[in-house]
Amino acid sequence: MLKTRDAFRLYTDRRMVAILAMGFSSGLPLALTGATLSIWLRQEGISLTAIGLFAQVGLAYNLKFLWAPVMDRVPVPGLTAWLGRRRGWAVTIQVLLALSILALARTDPAVDPRSTAVIGVVVAFFSASQDIVIDAFRVELLTDREQGAGAAATQIGYRIGMLASGAGALYLASAFDWHVAYTVMACLVVIGMVAVLVTHESVAPRPARARWFRGAVVEPFADFMTRHDWPVILLFVVLFKMGDAVAGWMAGPFYISIGFNTVEIASVSKVFGLIASMAGVVLGGWLVLRIGIMRALLIGGILQALSNFAYIVQLGAGHNVAVLAVTIATENVTGGIGSAAFVAYLSRLCNSAFTATQYALLSALAALSRTFIASGGGWFADRLGWAPFFTASALLCVPGLLLLLYLMRRDAPPNRSAAILPGGG
Repeated sequence: MLKTRDAFRLYTDRRMVAILAMGFSSGLPLALTGATLSIWLRQEGISLTAIGLFAQVGLAYNLKFLWAPVMDRVPVPGLTAWLGRRRGWAVTIQVLLALSILALARTDPAVDPRSTAVIGVVVAFFSASQDIVIDAFRVELLTDREQGAGAAATQIGYRIGMLASGAGALYLASAFDWHVAYTVMACLVVIGMVAVLVTHESVAPRPARARWFRGAVVEPFADFMTRHDWPVILLFVVLFKMGDAVAGWMAGPFYISIGFNTVEIASVSKVFGLIASMAGVVLGGWLVLRIGIMRALLIGGILQALSNFAYIVQLGAGHNVAVLAVTIATENVTGGIGSAAFVAYLSRLCNSAFTATQYALLSALAALSRTFIASGGGWFADRLGWAPFFTASALLCVPGLLLLLYLMRRDAPPNRSAAILPGGG
């Protein structure tokens, strides 16, 4: 375990600064096809049911494990030999990501929502592909002992990126319009490009053709299936964030429906929410260190479920900014605690020999809650009303918690060759 003094010194390492910037680049596109997009759609008069279905735009986050082996092994012509395996793919994807966000900026969902949806799918594809490379690059840049600090730096950068595409985009949309907001977001992708280019990577030799398919596709999945209760583990990964994701996807339309404007949402929900979220991440990391990953997951999961009732309190208060601040603080602190423990758990599940593919698989399954499952949220909100909807979203946390209790009782630790957080239980 790292001493406190050494841990603080580690955060000043040049690699950690680069990892934070790469985390920013990962977090930036997520809201552009998620929470920010849902607010844009609501302001354009799109129905709640249709907004809910727009969650399917992010389907690429669920499927990224399918092309992760290609990005793990196949070189980018002309770039891999020059920049390295990870950097070559990262720069290629980031250029395409910036161009696709620019294309999204040119759409008009009020006139042609189908074009907005199709280009949103493209943005999500390149965003998910960027995540594959950055997650693997982060793990490979650091030693096992440094992975905890790396995960924290990634989480902080990720949340700053979401702040930029959340509050930043909302402020820009209020001052100018949505097209300007998305154009500026496309330009911010350059931050991730610079971070990748200034970070050193050894140029990896190309694997032998005879070993490519087995090493890239067969072995990562075969290795994962050697773990005790691996089907239960995968189901838990899908369900743990389900209730939190369903409620979170409809939070923006909910705030608009009860009278808040984009500036108020940006100021309280995004800026104040970032501070609360980072506090939650720090608290979650501390819990992991003190009581271990599994018990920290249990505490975070219970708090996430209870936090959904804060929306019902907000509904009763109506357009009340002070109550909104409490709602956002509750939502983000509890979500940060759960996320810190969850990232530690996913990292521990990965065998360091198959980092990109296994982490892509696990994070893709975790994203199912945010895309496929959350897509029905608008339909239920339309028909149930807000109070029953948020009550139901809290109850959706129960299956994941029951699976977690089962895994804790079985006490079947994953492969210890994985990169884990210091002090992880």
